[in-house]
Amino acid sequence: MTLACRAPISLSRTGARSARHLSLKSSVTIGLRQEDPERVWERRTPLPPAMVAKLIEKEGVRVLVQECERRVFPIDDYIHAGAEIHPTLEPAHVVMGIKETPLKTLVTSPLPSPVVPGRHVPRTHIMFSHTIKGQEYNMQLLSRFLKGGDAFHSGVKCPPGLEARLIDYELLTDENGKRTVMFGFFAGVAGALESLLAMAHKHLQNGVASPFLYIPRPQTVPSLDDIRSQLRGIGSSIAKYGTPKSLGPCIIGVTGQDNGNVTDGVMSILAELPIQRVKVEDLPALASNPDADLSKVYVAHCLPPSYITRTDGSPYERSDYYANPGSYQSHFHSRVAPYLTLFINGAGWAPGFPRLLTTAQLPLATRLAAIGDISCDIGGGIEFVTRATTLSEPTFDVGGVAVMSVDILPASLPRDASMAFSNMAERYVRALVKEYKGERVEDEEALRAIERASVAKDGKLKEGLGWLGDKVNAWRVHARGASVAPMPAVGSRKQRVLILGSGMVAGPTVDELAGRGDIEVVVASNVLGEAQRLVAEHDSAKATQVDMNNHAAVQSLIGQADVVISLLPVPFHPSVAELCIQHKKHLVTASYISPTMKALHDRAVGADVLLLNEIGLDPGIDHCSAHAMLEHLRVTGRTRDILSFVSFCGGLPAPESANVPLGYKFSWNPRGVLRAASESARFLLDGKMRTVPGEMLLKSYFPDVPVAGSENAVRFEGLANRDSMPYVETYRLPKPEEGLQTMLRGTLRYSGFARLMQSFKDLGFLEPTKPVTIDSWPAFTRHALQSLTNSPVPSDEASVLAAVRQHVAPDAFDATWTALRHLGLVPGSESAVIDSPQPPRAPLPPADLLALHLAHALRYLPGERDLVVLAHELVVRAAGGSGADIYTARLVVYGDERASAMARTVGLPVALAARQVLAGRVGARGVCGPTASGADAVWKGVLEGLEERKIGMLEEVRTVRFGMTDVLVKGLEGAA
Repeated sequence: MTLACRAPISLSRTGARSARHLSLKSSVTIGLRQEDPERVWERRTPLPPAMVAKLIEKEGVRVLVQECERRVFPIDDYIHAGAEIHPTLEPAHVVMGIKETPLKTLVTSPLPSPVVPGRHVPRTHIMFSHTIKGQEYNMQLLSRFLKGGDAFHSGVKCPPGLEARLIDYELLTDENGKRTVMFGFFAGVAGALESLLAMAHKHLQNGVASPFLYIPRPQTVPSLDDIRSQLRGIGSSIAKYGTPKSLGPCIIGVTGQDNGNVTDGVMSILAELPIQRVKVEDLPALASNPDADLSKVYVAHCLPPSYITRTDGSPYERSDYYANPGSYQSHFHSRVAPYLTLFINGAGWAPGFPRLLTTAQLPLATRLAAIGDISCDIGGGIEFVTRATTLSEPTFDVGGVAVMSVDILPASLPRDASMAFSNMAERYVRALVKEYKGERVEDEEALRAIERASVAKDGKLKEGLGWLGDKVNAWRVHARGASVAPMPAVGSRKQRVLILGSGMVAGPTVDELAGRGDIEVVVASNVLGEAQRLVAEHDSAKATQVDMNNHAAVQSLIGQADVVISLLPVPFHPSVAELCIQHKKHLVTASYISPTMKALHDRAVGADVLLLNEIGLDPGIDHCSAHAMLEHLRVTGRTRDILSFVSFCGGLPAPESANVPLGYKFSWNPRGVLRAASESARFLLDGKMRTVPGEMLLKSYFPDVPVAGSENAVRFEGLANRDSMPYVETYRLPKPEEGLQTMLRGTLRYSGFARLMQSFKDLGFLEPTKPVTIDSWPAFTRHALQSLTNSPVPSDEASVLAAVRQHVAPDAFDATWTALRHLGLVPGSESAVIDSPQPPRAPLPPADLLALHLAHALRYLPGERDLVVLAHELVVRAAGGSGADIYTARLVVYGDERASAMARTVGLPVALAARQVLAGRVGARGVCGPTASGADAVWKGVLEGLEERKIGMLEEVRTVRFGMTDVLVKGLEGAA
């Protein structure tokens, strides 16, 4: 279906009423434009047909409408109201839309006055322009409204004082500064509906169906009245039959300004259900009450005094809070979140203010099924809301919680939202019409509001927005040069690399890029001190503080860079990539290609942008080195003879630092390692396709992984790493039916890891959903066992020992009990955890409690070093078919006082790849990894660079009868 405007239709379609207005060439003309076709869900309009008819009748205006089949009101309704269809709106004095006008359709030239013959007047555009916060991607739009804008963009100079006027709805306020034209109420309505449905879907995924499954999606129902009618039916069902008993009472927490538009919208929807309002202080007792009335839905409107205090313990005081936000802390994670079933956030957030909920605190919210973040402050008040979602895909999952963060919620109620919006905007439209007529405007307050909302007028920025001029000028300078040199040449100025993030792997990246002084490096982090330490030794590097929620600041940094490196947490990568596409900047990350990132491929190709991923250690060096081995075989024509590809990689403590339970230490959240212990795996081994369900992974380990050339004193075991089979295509190997007998990618651990982790699993330590409460770490094992067996376990040491003996394998008991005592998780081991932080008061699943404890108990201590081991084995049928040629590649890297082994093997490849991109040697575009077509310079450059830094792969070839597969098969069968 095309969304383009069609040519003006004939009088036979418009009818007599429209024909009357076709003759009013001297009327003040209002143009109603179509929205950007790329905004597929944007169906709203600032002027519904009823308002068009009213303005024509009361003000005698002429109204032109761009035809659009997506708009919620059909074009025939506008024709009936007296409007005319026009493809460009060029005759319109006032052009109205919702979102910013697509640049290719923007008309800013002056036009004849409707009242003074021979005189010209400036045009007026009204929209949500998304320019007033300095949004880099819209500086081109703002440029069109400023002095010299038309000449810069089209070569046609506009007479001074006749530049088009830009009015932003967001700046329309009353005399007290309160906004008067907005969609906030409908954001609240739609957000509540989407949040309730997200909660229902999450509960269904967990095996429980609830009445909320029948909540209508707002865009599927014609009107808000129809939605309310359906909700009342659902509410009647809840009042009669109750909510599912297994879920406990349904408790919804709502944040947002008291009597604010968003909050009013949320509460008006919830009011259609049988709600009972409760206070924050009532939540603990309510959530734990087994006899709670399930025929009610409990709603707590959580205002700041209930969960925010000064850091010194003093109570919340509004004026002091906004003046000194750094002196306050949020207790939402402990006072509110643990008791909620659904959290609907309507509270705004700004950098420097305490967050409602951080990523680390999310596991404390053990009852929480879903979060609806209506405010959608990316990386803001809810730290793990890292991207906006769409009406097509409204949620994403974080730690088992569904997160709804749609940023165009009112668009899902286009009819009701448009009618309400037009009623708010009517007075301002009338005031503008009278201005163009030269008539006295009686509504002087509306005129003053229009002046305050005029971002640009007479070619100048409004008072208070002068700083935007620098951004526009910077864009113009960049635009002038963009057609000549998209990336500055070496020698004209230093090329600039922006590094987003200052975490554990950033040091080697900064050192490599800034060490020679030929590249300017900017390290942007929300922790300024970390960034400053990274750049302290480099004259060509500088640090800056940035919050990823500050879109204007992030866009400004990206716009000034030549290449962007994202070392942020994985969920941030897609939003950074979106900005890189907008600004035509190349991006490099070390992370796996996520489905969200992959979806950006076509747009990136269209923008001639490279989004390079998987260039760290694993993925990264493993891909590069495997590709190098395979390229040798391709050159010699032997790829068809490949029988086996095996790859294992592990990040471990160095042997001298590994004498701890699990033989493992953590420099990040252990939850990922614990979660991986229950993930399924699929691989091909000795001609047999094997699928290992998650519950069997630890029992299906490889007791001996013979890494070629490893030190004699070190023995490794291995676990299959998820699904190995997609790498058959990635590495362009023969398919199983073409002779491939083994394809396996795995994770290395020291011997004993899998059996001890299985013991932890047998004791209930890895249970991810059933919360328990402990008052000390030595009580952990007893409570985990009680939760596992639903039977009491006495608290004395002998009873706990007997219970442990019952649940772990006899030959694993001694090692397990020793580990539990070492970790301080059984009675009598209090001295082992004397410096450990106290366990949280809120109930948590055993897996989350264990992760919190291991992060401290098995942390790296000062002076300890880590180890990275990567090993490939490629088996190729020998000439004549007797025996096989075994190609091996091995990487062994130890950490030192300068950087950990993990930091070097992740941070260096990222930097080396960025250098290849800067040099223009990488022809690949779109979303890809280091071995994609056109990316040869990446994998070659990384391997050569690592070799120069004496951390290259050691390769060997030998002819033997059997390879690693025999050892792995025997070990797997023995372990099973």
